[in-house]
Order: sequence, then C-alpha cells, then structure tokens
Amino acid sequence: MSAIKKLLRTSIQKQEIEEYLKNELKDAIFGGVDIAFTPIGTRVTIYAMRPGRVIGSKGRVIKEISSVLESRFGVENPQVTVAEVEVPELNPYVMAQRIASAIERGARYRRVAFWALRRIMDAGAKGAEIEISGKLTSARARSEKYSEGIIPKSGDPAEKYVKRGTASVLLKTGLYGIKVSIYPPDAPLPEEVKIAQPAQVEKAGGGSDQGA
Repeated sequence: MSAIKKLLRTSIQKQEIEEYLKNELKDAIFGGVDIAFTPIGTRVTIYAMRPGRVIGSKGRVIKEISSVLESRFGVENPQVTVAEVEVPELNPYVMAQRIASAIERGARYRRVAFWALRRIMDAGAKGAEIEISGKLTSARARSEKYSEGIIPKSGDPAEKYVKRGTASVLLKTGLYGIKVSIYPPDAPLPEEVKIAQPAQVEKAGGGSDQGA
C-alpha cells in the first residue's frame, strides 16, 4: 500500500471512530478523541465532561468501546484511556453540543451563537467561528456564520492549531447542523515573529600581556 493510500485510510478510520464515539457517548458530553498508532498497539484517549460515564460501572462501558474498536474498526490492541475536559469553553465539541441543546430547548439560534462566542473568547481563545445551517428562517436551507478574533483558513496554523467540532439537532422544521472552530490561546498568531537573542560571545584573551 502506498504512503498516500495509507494516510487516507488512517484519516478515514479516525473520522469513523470519532463519529462512533460521538454518538455512543452523548451522555458523557464527548469532547474529542486522540488516536496514536504505536508499535505495541493503538493509544486512544477519549475526552469527556463526565469521564465516569465513559468508564461505566466496573469499567463495563470502556471495555465495550475497546471491543468495538478492535472488531468493527480493526484497531490493533486498543489501549483506551479517559481524560476530563479541563476548559469546556475551549473545546469545540462541547460548545457545539451546548449550542445544539440550547436550540433544542427553544432558544433563538442567533442569541445562542453570540452567547457561545462570548464564552469562548472570555476563556482566552484567540479566535472563534460558529456556523449554523438548516431551515433557519424559511423553508429553504441556508447557513449563517458568526466569528470573532482570528481564525486561520489555510496553511500550517489552520491544520495544526484550529480545533473543530460538530453537532446536530433535529427540530420540527428539520435538521440543524452546528460547526464550531476555535483558535486556542496557546496557538501562535500568523503574523507573530520571534527574534532570537544573540548568544553572548566570550572575549578571547581577557587579560593583557605583561612586559618582561
């Protein structure tokens, strides 16, 4: 298998695992997953607001997840661990689910979007973007975007640092999709330039020669 095909296959596998975990761990408020392939197995770290729901009674849920990852997705020797989401406002998965829940309870989508933007930026993010799509005000589906700060759209900053999360909610008017992108506080700004300090050079021959 070529390197490109292997890379594409790995990317698709990660997306499928993420979608499975998102649906399986709704009660735990899924906050994303990190998958690392190692020579001795696959390290899977699940982030959630309620880690106890991921583990389950006597580890029942996490054992079921490990079994599914191995049988359905072909993950070799999965080593599943759970981590709690430390700052929910900087996690795009959590914020997307919060927006979806608020809309489901009857809140106006614009108000919820601006509320979420304010919470994200107050938490220290350098930028955020929220996109809500569906039959927002008419029978025709469309989307609206709300943004603040800086969100790189291309290049290394967009691929390496921008965090993205999605959620959906089914209403009487149809399905609403929510996409949240966050540029975290520790991410470098594209225009930032760091100038290294010159190293101090020791003066050679510090002492003066004494005449005979």
